[in-house]
Order: sequence, then C-alpha cells, then structure tokens
Amino acid sequence: MGRGTLILGVDAGGTSTRAVLATADGTAVGYGTAGSGNPISVGRDGAVLGVRTAVAGALAQAGAPIEDVSLLVAAMAGNDASGPGGWLRDPLGAAGFRGRLAFDSDLLAMYFSGTVSDAGYGVVCGTGASVIRIEGGRTVATADGLGWLLGDRGSGFWIGHRAARAIVEDLDGTGEATAITEAAVARLGVDPGAEPDSPNGRRRELEAVIRAFYAARPVELASLAPLVFDAAEAGDAVADDILRGAGAELVRTFAAVHTVSGPVVVGGSILARSGPAQQVFADGVARLGADEGIVRVSDGAVGAAFLALRHAGREPGGAERDRLAETIAQRRAEREADGAGNARPPA
Repeated sequence: MGRGTLILGVDAGGTSTRAVLATADGTAVGYGTAGSGNPISVGRDGAVLGVRTAVAGALAQAGAPIEDVSLLVAAMAGNDASGPGGWLRDPLGAAGFRGRLAFDSDLLAMYFSGTVSDAGYGVVCGTGASVIRIEGGRTVATADGLGWLLGDRGSGFWIGHRAARAIVEDLDGTGEATAITEAAVARLGVDPGAEPDSPNGRRRELEAVIRAFYAARPVELASLAPLVFDAAEAGDAVADDILRGAGAELVRTFAAVHTVSGPVVVGGSILARSGPAQQVFADGVARLGADEGIVRVSDGAVGAAFLALRHAGREPGGAERDRLAETIAQRRAEREADGAGNARPPA
C-alpha cells in the first residue's frame, strides 16, 4: 500500500454506515462501521460524523493513512447524492483526504452486494421501502421510497403505523383484540392497573399509549414491527393480516417497475424475517414472472466497494465481487475477534 493506491466504498444507511477499504483488484484490507451516515435521517452534520467514523475504522484496521486513498464512493440515499458534495468533501479534506469523491445510490450498492448482473431488481424494506430496476448496470426506474408521510408501503413504518392503530382500536373497544396490544403496553412501560379510568371515561391505559405514540417521531413507529412479527408467529389474526398487507404492498411496488427478467436482490429487516410478508412477496414476484430467484443480502457493503471499483475505471465482474465478499467477511470477523469498536474520526 502507498499513496493513492487504495479506494473506499461507503454504504451510508439510515441506521448504520459501513466503510470498505480495498485495493484495485477488489481485496478488502479494512472495514469500519458507525451510526447513520444518511443526511436525510440525521442531517448533514450527523452524516459527516457517521461517514468519517466508519472511514477512520477501516483505515485503522488496515494501518493506512487517508492520504493513500485515491477515491471514495459514498453510496447513500437522497438528493445529496446528485449534488456537488462539498458538505462531505470539506470535512474529509480537513482530515487529509486528497482523492476524488463520488456519490452513488445506496440501493444500487445493495443490489451489487447480491449479484453482478447488469439487469435486475433491487428491493429494500426496512424502516422505509422502495424498489429499483437496473438496466445496463444503472438504475433506470424507481418506485416508492417516498418517506413515511407519502409512501414506504409495506415497510417497518407502514407495519408499525397499522400496529399502532390496531392497538388503540383494541383499547378503545372499536377494533379486534390483538396480542400486539399487550406486548406494546409492556414495552411502553404502561401499568394497566395503576389508575382507574380518567374522568372522561377513557381508559388510563389508552391515554398513556396515545401520549407515548404522539411523543415519538412518526418514523419511530417502525419499532413496533418486531412485535407484529412475534404476534403473527403466535397465531394472532390481526398481526397476520398486517404482515400479509405489507407483502401485498411490496408486490404492488415491485410490479410498478417490473418489465424484464432478472435477479431480485432483497435487503432490509422486513423481508429478511420469515413470515406472511416474506411469503406473500415471494409468491407475488413469482406470479409476475421474476423467475431468476430472490437473493437476500444483509447490507450494501460489498456493493459499495464494487461501485468504487467501477468509479475507479475498472470493469469488475463476478470474480471481483466474490473476492470483495470473501475478504470483507474476513475483515468483519477480525474486527469482531479483536473486539474493536468504532474508531474515532480524525480531529
């Protein structure tokens, strides 16, 4: 390793950020993690902290200075990916980075974490949800990804929002009884027997739940999604219906961009967990004729490094992607074995 011989691929997600330091042949030599690096989720200052912390971790593991990096590709969501990027370049420059900075799509990074096919589909369903169609190795169509207020159909938020409504309707006597209620009340720390009904005749338990939901940011309703999965596994009909609805919404979003055959690469916690949502989605995709199968990935780290190779002027294929996947797994294992936490970003 020497000056200008390394590249960095950064998968900057809404929850966590992963940085992969690699050589020109696709060998990962450093891996770092941090919190959110998505400016939509945590603002630009928070995103800068996430990216710099993950990058510092990757450099520290490899024992390499940032001056050795000739290119950094940040794969992230939002309009910042198409702008000049000074908000990120300036802090990186202050830390010693003199290479080229480029942006790419976090969804494209996720897609190339699962395949090298230049035509196919990427589906992400975690807190939010969206589907892209890839042709010629680039994104040519996108459906949803519209955020909690306008879209994200079938996402963790979508599931959590419907769970919240089911809970208050259960407590209000206007809906079906559901096991989600008991689990949510326990998580929120509400004591159903602590106080009598309020003077207006409403159950104190319901009032406490309402206050808790309104006190949180709307997107935090996604934290209810695991409770829905647990209730569905226990045979709760309301939870099962919510998850089947989520799967159907994701099929509808997929259908909006589906045209040609190709692999379907899926990431995000909702479709990673077995259950009604996963099954309804898989059945729906099969009916649409996406017969090359579903590939599940845990994150976009491999794809971010793959995109960095492309931005560096290489034409990576299956061998390079496989090498990245293997060596990233090794660097992750080494990091876990060393008990390494996140490195501090350069001052």
